[in-house]
Formats: sequence, C-alpha cells, structure tokens
Amino acid sequence: MGLWSVDKIEYIGRKGGTPETLGFRYYDADKVVAGKKMKDWLRFGVAWWHTFNQELVDPFGTGTAQRPYYKYTDPMDQALAKVDYAFELFTKLGVEYFCFHDRDIAPEGDTLRETNANLDKVVDKIEENMKATGIKLLWNTCSLFTNPRYFAGGATTPYADIYAYAGGQLKKSLEIGKRLGAENYVFWGGREGYESLWNTQMKREQDHIAEFYRMGHEYAKEIGMDAQFLIEPKPKEPTLHQYDFDAATTVAFLKTYGLDDIFKLNLEGNHANLAGHTYQHEVRYARETGFLGSLDANQGDKLIGWDMDEFPSDLYDAVSVMWEVLAAGGIGPHGGLNFDSKPRRSSFEAEDLFRSHIVGMDTFAAGLLVAAKMHEDGYIENVQAKRYESFDSGIGKSIEEGKESLASLESYALDKTQAELIAAERSDQLEVVKASINNYIVDALAEA
Repeated sequence: MGLWSVDKIEYIGRKGGTPETLGFRYYDADKVVAGKKMKDWLRFGVAWWHTFNQELVDPFGTGTAQRPYYKYTDPMDQALAKVDYAFELFTKLGVEYFCFHDRDIAPEGDTLRETNANLDKVVDKIEENMKATGIKLLWNTCSLFTNPRYFAGGATTPYADIYAYAGGQLKKSLEIGKRLGAENYVFWGGREGYESLWNTQMKREQDHIAEFYRMGHEYAKEIGMDAQFLIEPKPKEPTLHQYDFDAATTVAFLKTYGLDDIFKLNLEGNHANLAGHTYQHEVRYARETGFLGSLDANQGDKLIGWDMDEFPSDLYDAVSVMWEVLAAGGIGPHGGLNFDSKPRRSSFEAEDLFRSHIVGMDTFAAGLLVAAKMHEDGYIENVQAKRYESFDSGIGKSIEEGKESLASLESYALDKTQAELIAAERSDQLEVVKASINNYIVDALAEA
C-alpha cells in the first residue's frame, strides 16, 4: 500500500460504490472530450503548501491535521520525508503536475546562503522523484509574504535591504524552476499592497514591483528558463488593498509598465469572489483579452468574507469556468488546474487529503462534460449571437466598422419613434437560459 494507507484512486463511474468509496465518478483521465483527453483539458496539479504543510489552523485554534510524516520532528528531516509522501500521493491520484512556493519545501536558515543550501537538498530529492515518476512541475514561486521581514511586502517594501533580499530569493527560485522544468512561474503579491495611503507612496511602490518583475524576466532569459510568467490577482487579505486587485486591474498594470507581452494571469475562484466577481467573470476577462494563463481551483464560502480555500464542489461554478476554457481552446499553452485548496478543519484525517482532491477533480471533470455538451450544441453561442445580431448588418455593422460619427448617428435616430425603438428590442428570457443550463447539467451527467 505504501506510505499512505490508500490504494491508487481509480475511475469507478457515476454508480460505482457508495458515496464514501475512494474513486472517481466523473474524472476518467483518458476519456476523449471535445477532441482531447480529459487529463489534457484539466492538467490537474497538487499544491504543496495546503496539501502537505497546512495543519488546518484557523484564527481561533491550533491545527487538527493528522499526517504520517509528523513523526519527523527535525524540520529538514520532515521536509525530505514529505517529498516521498508527496510523489506517492500524486501517483495514487493520477495527477501529472504539482506546484510550490520555495518556503513550502524547505525550512529557512539564518542567512539566504543557509536557506539556499536547505533548498538544494530538497530539490535534489524532488528532481529524483520527478525523473522516476514522470510527474512535472506546473509552476513554482517564491514566498515573499510569510516571513516577518516581509510584513510590508517583498517588492513593494519601503526598506531597500528587504527588497534586495527578495531579489536574491527570486533569483534562487528561478534557478530551481529552470532546473525542474517549470512550465510557468507565478508571482502572487501576498503583501504587495498597502494598509494606509497616509504612509504610502503608491506609484513608487508600483514602480518598484514592475522593476522587480522585469529583473526576474531578464534573469529567466539569461539562464534559459523557458516558462510562462504569471501573476495571480487578489484584492485584499492580508493587506487592506493589494495592487493586483483583479484581472482587469492587473492587466492595466501590465500595460502601464509594458509587461503585457511577458505575463499572463493565474486566476483563483476564491480571489474572484473577494473582488466582488464570479470566477467566470475573471476567466472571461482574461480569455477575451488574451491573458488566460492558468487556474487555481478552489472556492470560498460566500457567507464569509475571507480566503477559505475550500476544495471546489460547486458544479455550476465549474461548468461556467470550463465553458470559458473550452471557448479558449484550453486553459493556456502551459496552464493547468492546481488545487490551492485545503480540507476543512474538521476533515483532519490523512485520508481526507485524497477524498478532498477526488471531490475537486470530479467537480471539474463533471464541469468539463457539461460544458462540452453545451459547446457541441452551440447553445450559449446561439443565445449570444441572437442577442447582438443587430450589429451584424445595417447601422450596427457600420458602427462596429468605425464608419459612423455622432452626427451620422443623430441623423439616423432623429425621427425614430419610441414605438420603433421598443420594437427593435426583444426579451432576453434570462430565466429560460438559466433553466436550460440546469437541464444541461442534469442531462449531460446522466449520460456520463
């Protein structure tokens, strides 16, 4: 059975076993959907930090998690042991990717030199396991938010020594990404923002982080690291306001600083909610502007205004996201779905790590099946095409072609009666659209 008291997770189908049986109901890795295998549409990845490091603490209590590698009390011994546990979990879940922050995988020393030496030992073991299993690195990043030195950010800190230390940390992280063949490199501004504008020079901080990104990309080119650079938007928490607030704000930042040809976006469902958006909204914006890079698969509790990082189980949400992914032809040339998620505090047994990932993988697999059927029928495409058909000919087409002026529009509209204007409109029948989506969910999964 191995290090974990769980066998390899197999596809058992919708009617396989009881609800508690460890098996996939919808995720059939090699099943061809819309011309590609499920595993190629979804490219699932396990997130090291929540899966192996999260002790299930909350602001009111210490951790409840029970993990077999807690028997190792020395930090380096435990870090090295986690590598074996991690790759066995990846293999038993059948995922082909993983991701991590540098400080997830190895403890810090007193100096950057000591910390780098710790990292090298663990990376040696990760590389051995990658070669033995064929499992790949979806992305890596550096944690510029956990250590107290980063209380005011890493690349937006007002302290030059801290900025310099963050740059050294980024250099090592990029070297690790190059060594392990990372397909992406992610920047998440965990504390890159402000608590109060009264003591903040906002433009100066944004200038600093833009330069930080440029230096990172230049060094990646220098060492031959061929990875897509990604930014992960988040509006707030832990800082009052973070500069990468949402997809639109981040794209505006990239365009302002001339970084838009370097970066794409890594989008998370829970972060979308905190920004006051749906996950679909963020993915749609990134898709239509050409910035869709990769996805963090999680959800939050909409009754609680903080970053809950629950494993995704909302089928409607998964359908909406996968509809956008199918419309884009894929998540991105290098992107995937990584589970930036943790079990609930009450789901503390080691086996719950497997159960939680099964729920998340099945939810997005089911979402893919439903979205594929909707695309096959062209249902949403037809709804949208009909709603905007007045711009396909006549005055609408002329407007889109840039042939009109305010004067010509006035001339066209000047003698239109209210009755004529009302007659030009039609009901959206939005309730019917939503009911049809519900029907697709029920019917497509009944056929699975």
